[in-house]
Amino acid sequence: MQFDAPLALQSGASIRGYSLAYETYGTLDADRSNAVLICHALNASHHVAGVYAGQDKSEGWWDTMIGPGKPVDTDRFFVIGVNNLGSCFGSTGPMHVNPDTGRVYGADFPVVTVEDWVHAQARLLDGLGIRKLAAVMGGSLGGMQALSWTLQYPERVRHAVVVASAPNLTAENIAFNEVARRAIVTDPDFHGGHFYEHGVVPKRGLRIARMVGHITYLSDDVMNEKFGRQLREGMDLRYTTQDIEFQIESYLRYQGDKFSEYFDANTYLLITRALDYFDPAARHGGSLTRALAVARAKFLLVSFTTDWRFSPKRSREIVKALLDNGRDVSYAEIDAPHGHDAFLLEDPRYLSLVRSYFDRIAAESVAAAADTLADLPAGAVL
Repeated sequence: MQFDAPLALQSGASIRGYSLAYETYGTLDADRSNAVLICHALNASHHVAGVYAGQDKSEGWWDTMIGPGKPVDTDRFFVIGVNNLGSCFGSTGPMHVNPDTGRVYGADFPVVTVEDWVHAQARLLDGLGIRKLAAVMGGSLGGMQALSWTLQYPERVRHAVVVASAPNLTAENIAFNEVARRAIVTDPDFHGGHFYEHGVVPKRGLRIARMVGHITYLSDDVMNEKFGRQLREGMDLRYTTQDIEFQIESYLRYQGDKFSEYFDANTYLLITRALDYFDPAARHGGSLTRALAVARAKFLLVSFTTDWRFSPKRSREIVKALLDNGRDVSYAEIDAPHGHDAFLLEDPRYLSLVRSYFDRIAAESVAAAADTLADLPAGAVL
């Protein structure tokens, strides 16, 4: 969807002539009451479910969760996935041309925040004719967007599903992001963010950034169980500083190499900064309770015991602040060994929980539609 009108950003800058890539799944009801917005995390996109025709390996990033008969059932809900502004999967980002200069944005792409993404998503929903969401849902950074929706557009959200997320980043998390960013900006091929003009990609920096990030997504238990201290097959210790000897080294190098082939370096900088900046309580003297006072949605929050990057403690902060405001909150803390990545995996307890919650949303939608019909005057046409 193309947008010509300028979008004012939190930084004071604005952007115009931008587009947002999106996908929809399922059918929008006649009363437009069954729409569910899915917000993505750092390196995901609008492609949340299913596969593209003729592309067997194009599975959506949350395909375990979304689809016909799945917890977020597209036989009942109209699901929308939007690629965030500044990303590199179809929406306008640093690799696109700035209409004001005729040159590729590169490092000049404006800084964007979670709040900016939510405003852009609201414009897209306006374009689709959707005034109110049955639910907004996301994990990790996507969960921050879902939470922000309830604060920026409280009357447009009936339910918010916030998974493996937090009300802001800890200093440790910001530190990990900074190490990853420094790896990118100090790569000789970065060229101050204008590497497109030089026909190169700062792959070395991207590889390291991904390796650092990937370590934080996994739990210590999973890494030990999966790799332990195993050496690569057929290899003995070589007592060198250069060779890849341990399985975990090989795995991280593989993840880094793969990431550097498809992700944009400037996008990585932008999105990690958006993570760092998110802090709704900051405008309320640090009080999350006061920040969430405007929320009107019902909430489901989910955390995972071994997620040390977005620990259960952080989800419980949100739960407490919502309860302080008398909001309707359901919370589940799932004992799972997978670390932060657990929100993307096929855990039966987790999927059953979300399925039950969306059963509740569907039942409420049917009841609300029935009430609307009952209130219509005789002979009214929808």
